[in-house]
Amino acid sequence: MNTLYIRTLKRADNTVFCVQNGQKTYFDPVFRRSVPYSSGQQVKRSILDSLNSVLNTLASPTTFMWDVNKKKELKEGEVFATCDPTYADQLFGGWMRAGKGGEERTLKRRSPLSISSMRAIHPLMAGINKEDVSFDRNDRPNNKIIVRNEDGTVLSDVQVVELLEGKDRSLSRKWIPDNSRATGLFVQDIAIDLRRLFSVSLNSLEPEISATTESKLRDEGWIESVNAFGSCLLAPKRVREIWIPALAKAIIDWQITSNQARTFSLMETLAVTISNNANKIAGSIRAKLVEDDKAKVIIEEALSGVDCFVTLSASAYVLTNIESEAALEHAEKKIAQILNGFDYETQV
Repeated sequence: MNTLYIRTLKRADNTVFCVQNGQKTYFDPVFRRSVPYSSGQQVKRSILDSLNSVLNTLASPTTFMWDVNKKKELKEGEVFATCDPTYADQLFGGWMRAGKGGEERTLKRRSPLSISSMRAIHPLMAGINKEDVSFDRNDRPNNKIIVRNEDGTVLSDVQVVELLEGKDRSLSRKWIPDNSRATGLFVQDIAIDLRRLFSVSLNSLEPEISATTESKLRDEGWIESVNAFGSCLLAPKRVREIWIPALAKAIIDWQITSNQARTFSLMETLAVTISNNANKIAGSIRAKLVEDDKAKVIIEEALSGVDCFVTLSASAYVLTNIESEAALEHAEKKIAQILNGFDYETQV
């Protein structure tokens, strides 16, 4: 087995996956409705955040380049990752570094974790609702109100009172219209390429690391090896023994977090399935259309070639027989067992 597939079923309740431009949605052309989702990039970041939390390490640093022109104006330049696999989030998350003007070799590592978006298990089983909210501080007599005219000049209190005559307007309340909230059942898939999980390519034609980083890795005990993609450096066993259980836990225990405190949702996991067969993993947690406008969730608890783990929360939404309070702990151990069982050192 070279690839491990993991499918997760989650429940989200009246929350927001993305707050920059409101809740992300896509239009389903079959059922003709807008469906909320969280991008694969956002899921990936959530998993890597969980990984760093489990390892109790800081995330790898990022370098932001800025240019100053002749007018003393700042212009955005390149953004560089460390391209250093001694950071767990770099090894598992991948990187790309392209120098300005093509004067330096581009370093690129494709993540060994292929991560899907978190999307509705069926368009009929997730949706969005909209509401108008307000930032209201009318009850505070010590608010400071500043009103400026078209030139930026601050108006006096007398001028503000005159301005408000005949207007039903509060200056201590800000309306925030058309806020979207997501609710429903969502699935998310991960495919782990075990061949590249702990290996960094030494291909000089398509480099993943610089010569300096290669020297550093060798000094830290990384092992020169060969996999299906050619010569590589392999993380030493002592590193793998620490990072494998952390990665397994991060894959099981992650949530999309919103920076709006009022839209918090537990986003509890209802079920996890694990397999080396992509087609079976797709059928292990699925939805079935039972009427033109009604669908139900099906969890295959005894599908051959698939390990299934169902939590207690799932029984509120799906007919289940094997729900367990320790389901996620067992799923975590199963992932770690598979990752530990792969022969990283003798692949070819």
